[in-house]
Amino acid sequence: MLIAHLPAGYIIGSFFRNKAPQARGAMLSALVGSVAPDFDIAWFLFVDNGGAHHRGYPTHWPLFWALVAAVVVPLIALSAPRWKAAATVFFLAVLSHMILDSVTAPMHWLMPFDERAVELVPVPAAYPHWVLSFVLHWTFALEIAICTMAATIAARDFRQRKPLGRGM
Repeated sequence: MLIAHLPAGYIIGSFFRNKAPQARGAMLSALVGSVAPDFDIAWFLFVDNGGAHHRGYPTHWPLFWALVAAVVVPLIALSAPRWKAAATVFFLAVLSHMILDSVTAPMHWLMPFDERAVELVPVPAAYPHWVLSFVLHWTFALEIAICTMAATIAARDFRQRKPLGRGM
């Protein structure tokens, strides 16, 4: 996925803001969680000089996030219970990132125990630049659909005067 992670986070955050208004910080948590696995791009570009593929780093390993969630959510539940829902929403948004990436990119769902990668639809390098290959592939319609859904929800929220930070 190229452009749908943040809109998917907005959809998740909107759902929890509307269905569980007591979930303080749900929107911000969903937005940050939806792109958190891609924080490794800074390392990929500036330290690794684009050497390995950034989806090979632990921030793109679902089991890494499962372990972090298994530690963080109970700690937050004990130390700051009012933020437990936001922490849970963060990890749900991280999971959405992994699922969306699995559509068109190899994801290592069982790393570090199994190096096999899963991708539902391989995108062939049909054009000189990899971005063109993704944007002109039929799977990009899924990204457009996610973005359209997020824009529709955002327009509804704007009409109802729901500020982005409501429920924080």
